Amino acid sequence: MKRLTIFSLTCLFSVGAVFAQQGVTQCGVPTGQPKFPLLTYQELPDPATPSDKEWAAVTTTQVSWGTTDVRYAKHGLPRLKNQQTIALKGWRGERVNAQAVVWTGVELKDLNFSFGDFKDKKGNVLPQDAFTGGFVRYVMTDELNKDGRGACGHRKAVDYDSLLVADPIDTSLKAMALPARTVQPVWVQCWIPQSAVPGTYKGELLINDGSRLLQRLNLEITVSSRELPAPSEWAYHLDLWQSPYAVARYYQVPLWSQEHLDAMRPLMKMLADAGQKIITATLMHKPWNGQTEDYFDTMVTWMKRADGTWSFDYTIFDRWVEFMMSVGIDKQINCYSMVPWELSFQYYDQATNSLKFVKTAPGEEAYEEMWVAMLSSFSKHLKEKGWFDICAIAMDERPMEVMQKTLKVIRKADPDFKVSLAGNYHAEIEPDLYDYCIVIGQNFPEEVRLRRVAENKRTNYYTCCTEAHPNTFTFSDPAEAVWISYYSSKKHLDGYLRWAYNSWPLEPLLDSRFRSWAGGDTYLVYPGARSCIRFERLIEGIQAHEKINILRQEFEKKGNKAGLKKIEKMLAPFNLGSMPETPAAVTVNRANQILNSL
Repeated sequence: MKRLTIFSLTCLFSVGAVFAQQGVTQCGVPTGQPKFPLLTYQELPDPATPSDKEWAAVTTTQVSWGTTDVRYAKHGLPRLKNQQTIALKGWRGERVNAQAVVWTGVELKDLNFSFGDFKDKKGNVLPQDAFTGGFVRYVMTDELNKDGRGACGHRKAVDYDSLLVADPIDTSLKAMALPARTVQPVWVQCWIPQSAVPGTYKGELLINDGSRLLQRLNLEITVSSRELPAPSEWAYHLDLWQSPYAVARYYQVPLWSQEHLDAMRPLMKMLADAGQKIITATLMHKPWNGQTEDYFDTMVTWMKRADGTWSFDYTIFDRWVEFMMSVGIDKQINCYSMVPWELSFQYYDQATNSLKFVKTAPGEEAYEEMWVAMLSSFSKHLKEKGWFDICAIAMDERPMEVMQKTLKVIRKADPDFKVSLAGNYHAEIEPDLYDYCIVIGQNFPEEVRLRRVAENKRTNYYTCCTEAHPNTFTFSDPAEAVWISYYSSKKHLDGYLRWAYNSWPLEPLLDSRFRSWAGGDTYLVYPGARSCIRFERLIEGIQAHEKINILRQEFEKKGNKAGLKKIEKMLAPFNLGSMPETPAAVTVNRANQILNSL
């Protein structure tokens, strides 16, 4: 009975507030509000109208290979030559991408596509299940701040241009009508099997209107003899923060129910397949003070007994961690946050049978009493579950003096706790941090970085709304998502952090804008487990980082100094501040050519 009682308290903490916003009663019982679009939906109207002059000469349907570096406008005539053949290169185990473009002067009632067989000269075949394709859909976005230097701060839509841009990739939509004077991209991916025989495979992408063939596009895939491990084995330290709360709201299912877990599974499996290492967990109510459409709530029930002692229940925390591990994300658990943006801590008070808040800060007696009790209990629980060694007490963007006071509390509770921080670089606290992620514009001293490698600590960097370039907004140059990981390779860092994997705005499939930051800042993937141009290009960069890591180790082992010099020369052009004058695509494409030749 105790666990059921505590679970109901957690439901009171976590569910009621989330669903009250959306017309759903406490603990997730629907009240009849229509669900958000999921399987099929209609995009918002395009603010841009087709140019009669440009489209006048297009009297039939045109099909060509495009480039993954461009978001093709829905009603802008694409500047494409008639390219009927494209060649891709990749390692075994690597995902390679291409983008085809259809534009038409006449209506198409049943646009669809399929793949032909892919064979090499010896008759070896790439299996059909190695290929996926999806229509690229359109979502509303905005732009950088007026000074062009970033995208932070409260936004009114009327102050920014509204743009419909290509981003979501809809692999579940098998056919669609295409009005006249409309552009429709098709995203194509081949996940080369690790068992593939090296060689050049030739096949076709068939573009049809119903049963009528519109165009055969030739696709050549050269498979290297080199092999990329499975994503679960990548060394890359990917940390994209997950929001289970956004999924519960969007799918309108009870928080932490089986329906909730089922809705999250394909979404989180996509994240695992990108090489994600970290489970994002929350130890207290609103660690970021509700900065997203769905605020983060506590996964731990805090109860102050009538005698003044503390009790903690980890039912929801355990359920979340075990679920994430079941999809393959199991290397680290980052638990936020001992220092929330608003220093107010919620708990259930047994004496008054009510929720209460205590306002306190690091360095104060009440703070230490509360958190030593919690962390001592948490440490014991983690050790019982076998998770202590992979767990980190995590904070973000907190001042050094506050971190120093917080570290003292952590060490008092259990000196062996790992600690994670995403924020500015501080030499004074660096030795105490297991996972240290700094702002992209800062640097670790080389001797510090090398020592951290020797100590098996994680050393990374992050971007947020502050950076105009590189970034992963829905209007960002797609190649910037690749550039991010090449830059990490140049700095010899372990990986990359982005604060929001799926903190969806109200209608993410239709409108990527959010009240506080630029379009797409709060999420990288879409409901229905839809990937997007940004996410696929981010994975492309992660794969490049992993390939570079493998090559460096091989060349160092063999004493191949020439090979190591080629890698460093390849990475030299990745400099902050070079964009947008030098487009990210230019730097990335040059590097890709060199990398695939090593």
